[in-house]
Amino acid sequence: MNTVQLISRRRFLALTGMTAGGLVLGASVVGSRPGLAGVLDTAQGQSLNLFVTLSEDGAVDIVAHRSEMGTGIRTSLPQVVADEMEADWSRVRVIQALGDPAYGSQNTDGSRSVRDFYHTMRQMGAAARRLLEQAAAQHWEVPLAECRASQHRVLHSASGRELGFGELAQAASALPMPALDSLPLKAAEDFRYIGTGLEIVDLDDIVTGRAVYGADVVLPEMLYATVARSPWLDGHIASFDAEPARAVSGVKDVVELRAPAGPRGFQPIEGLAVLASNTWSALQGRQALSVSWRDSSHSDHDSASYLDGLESSVRENSGTVVRQRGDVDAALSAASQVVEASYRTPYLAHAPMEPPVATARVSVEGCEVWTCTQNPQAVQAAVAEALDLKPEQVKVHVTLLGGGFGRKSKPDYCVEAARLAAHSGKPVQVVWSREDDIHHDYFHAPCAQYYRAALDDQGAVQAWLARQAATPIGSTFDASVDTLDDGSLSQTFASIPFATPNLRLESLPAPAHARIGWLRSVYNIPFAFGVGSFVDELAHAAGKDPAQMWLDLIGEDRELDFSEEGFEYSNYGRSLADYPYQTGRLKAVLRALLEQIPWGEELPEGQGWGLSLSNSFLSHTAVASKVEVRDGKLRVLEMHGAIDAGRVVNPDRVHAQMEGGMLFGLSLALMGEISFADGQVQQSNFHDYPVVSLAQSPRVIRSHIVTSDAAPSGVGEPPTPPSAPSIANAVFAATGQRIRELPLRKHFTVL
Repeated sequence: MNTVQLISRRRFLALTGMTAGGLVLGASVVGSRPGLAGVLDTAQGQSLNLFVTLSEDGAVDIVAHRSEMGTGIRTSLPQVVADEMEADWSRVRVIQALGDPAYGSQNTDGSRSVRDFYHTMRQMGAAARRLLEQAAAQHWEVPLAECRASQHRVLHSASGRELGFGELAQAASALPMPALDSLPLKAAEDFRYIGTGLEIVDLDDIVTGRAVYGADVVLPEMLYATVARSPWLDGHIASFDAEPARAVSGVKDVVELRAPAGPRGFQPIEGLAVLASNTWSALQGRQALSVSWRDSSHSDHDSASYLDGLESSVRENSGTVVRQRGDVDAALSAASQVVEASYRTPYLAHAPMEPPVATARVSVEGCEVWTCTQNPQAVQAAVAEALDLKPEQVKVHVTLLGGGFGRKSKPDYCVEAARLAAHSGKPVQVVWSREDDIHHDYFHAPCAQYYRAALDDQGAVQAWLARQAATPIGSTFDASVDTLDDGSLSQTFASIPFATPNLRLESLPAPAHARIGWLRSVYNIPFAFGVGSFVDELAHAAGKDPAQMWLDLIGEDRELDFSEEGFEYSNYGRSLADYPYQTGRLKAVLRALLEQIPWGEELPEGQGWGLSLSNSFLSHTAVASKVEVRDGKLRVLEMHGAIDAGRVVNPDRVHAQMEGGMLFGLSLALMGEISFADGQVQQSNFHDYPVVSLAQSPRVIRSHIVTSDAAPSGVGEPPTPPSAPSIANAVFAATGQRIRELPLRKHFTVL
């Protein structure tokens, strides 16, 4: 639900935590650490709507209701408001919103912030502009049509008079809110900030170390907690001895955190919490605990055997048909050449640089939480359920996030802090170590895929058969769920844009043995690897250039609708009328990419180019990679990406997200693997779950934005899916060795 409520100005102050003297989260709550301006900005002025407050000195406060984790969204959305408002950006301050449903969805994932709120932010800015123009018209006693806002003032062109925004603040705030749908919005040629690469508002605080992240919150009398959690899914405490932990200096208490009955959801894993006066004592106390765990049905889970079973299943068994046209079996029987391959991808962890951390304080009024969260409303709901409160009794302050990638939209760590604060009667900060984060993540699903295709005498693909088995995210909320839903299958697997006359896509079960959650790009990661790799295999089997094979498979320009083939395409929650799936745009992105690179160049032995395409999060993306393989050692030399994400608000942020998304995909492709043995995760830190280092990054990484007037679409995730297949295809071009299982470090030494 993304509907923004129209509310009273008093309610606005409550939503942002503002008072006449500043935010409620004042120095009486947070320690005196310098640089808290990003969280503690004061707002002296009049609210013009839910997102805009104007002071008599002309300062404009614009609320950011989404979470900042490196995407620049705390800049991009206020940038849209300021443009429509005609505010001077140098006089704008950004205020972080508390969690509240009045803002619509605050879940900052799914590459949805700009695409879901671009129009709303324009309306908020236009509403503020209209109120200021009305106030000026009333002051001058002239028709509204004669008044025009421009760069922080309202002009009356007939008389040459002007009034600054600050001079109009009081009068504008007293006027009734205009009907949003009636407001005129700017023409694109009049945009001042939209389409401009403005510097992010948090930059100075970040580079000077003053930025406030989850672990920077300090409350009076606060205790620190670490939790010893069950090593396997659905494990429970069998017995424990807390006395060795209590003997550690600084340890104050040891508390059982029993798992509640019902779905796993966002509830904490069962464990023992050690509360102490400092983090080190809490960690040492946890290490001193003596605890044994009862086995569960997942305590013998072995990920290698599990993936072997999934691969056998998709190769040997028919599945539930999810999309179909023509007669695949007949086309395969009549084929001049049949090509088949299977692909597998492992569990993956989010591993954000900042592990989860949350601070909670419980009082008779309710619970207050400070945390690095992608979804403060989910924190409200989960904490309220855990403490038997109403959601409105839970106040959630959002700090900056040191990375998220989907992990921090799951508030289990916030529930831990709230439950422990309620138990202790003091504020509690729960700190996850890197090992905690790796061991107890909501892991990205392992997946096996099988593909079979028919080629005719001219190398044209006449049939496409695909099967998949991937562990469903739905299992986290209902343990009986073992197959993907249509929304998950819509992510590349069942939404392939190919004009092949015969096609059948099948889905098979994959029961869960770990907590499964969404990770940046979600199921597009394995499915783009399978599809992108298999297209490349077909190109080489047919003797075609891989780029031409993509164009041939996509076929003529058209808008896709899979309903006649038995599949309900989710389109990432948006209608095909508003966001049509246009194959012409996908092909244009490929052609734009080919213009940026020397595709087809002669290369030294051991070097090769590879490419792949993806439609994800309503955007079209292509990635090409150049690699070198010598003596079993792999180095990625270059990565290039092109994206059509519709209208772009801040191109600098799009380029940054393109490059970051490609590097994220590179890291997963080269090194990403979580393995289980005896039900337990075998990795623990960056030494055995590495991310790509600076030395391993391509010496050249570039991105290209395809200019588009279409509605804004996703940016943060689309660059990731085509990255892995582009690299694997480049390895084949360089060596003739086809890689069908990730990560690549299973097959090469990564330089």
